[in-house]
Amino acid sequence: MNETTEFPLEPAPFNGESREVDPGACFDWLQQGWTMFLVNPGVWIGSTMLLLIMLMAISIVPFFGQIAAHLLVPLFGAGMVQICRHMGDEPQAEIADLFAGFRHNAGQLVMVGVFFAAGVFGLAFIAFLLVSGGVFGGVVTGKIAGFGIALGGVMLAGLVVAILSVPVIMATWFAPALVFFHDMKPAAAMRASFDAGAKNWLAMLIFGVFLVVALFFAMLPLGLGLLLLLPIFSGAVYASYRDIFVGT
Repeated sequence: MNETTEFPLEPAPFNGESREVDPGACFDWLQQGWTMFLVNPGVWIGSTMLLLIMLMAISIVPFFGQIAAHLLVPLFGAGMVQICRHMGDEPQAEIADLFAGFRHNAGQLVMVGVFFAAGVFGLAFIAFLLVSGGVFGGVVTGKIAGFGIALGGVMLAGLVVAILSVPVIMATWFAPALVFFHDMKPAAAMRASFDAGAKNWLAMLIFGVFLVVALFFAMLPLGLGLLLLLPIFSGAVYASYRDIFVGT
């Protein structure tokens, strides 16, 4: 035998294996997100302000700005979970960590953004077709029946978009962390993210409902609540990633 074994043995590559957790774990994730925020509120608020300003500036450009903003979401998402990892560890977290995704696996993260953007704009197009079809049918019918048809089109659009958005969210929820921390390919990371979400659908559903309600209230005071919500949400996502994926 000519082959020799070299020590130490290299660990097996991360394959995205996930486990099922208790539905109540989502509340522990939120608690950990709040704890991470309290570790260094200055870094969190500074990073969030910078992130919101950049995304708003990019989004000002009609159409192409919106596309670019969605493509960059996974890169900034990787930066936010990098801040989480550095909280309480060496090196200490800093605002520059927000751009960690631009320095490591940027191309792979952009590919996740391509899928995310395609999903978002595809859903928007479907909603437009359903709403416009309902409104057109309402105009043709006229009077009370027409109003009912138009309202039905709006309600149908909302229902269809809500259902179809679930697989897009599930596939991109953990993908930035998997690509950034474990060098997984975009397709494999999104598949692993989807599988993890499917295994823990109830916990993710509860977490998602809480997020939607919290987002509503965060937007009321001129969106200032986002300075608190985004850090806590990022910390909770990181906590859920550590909780669900084996070997992290």
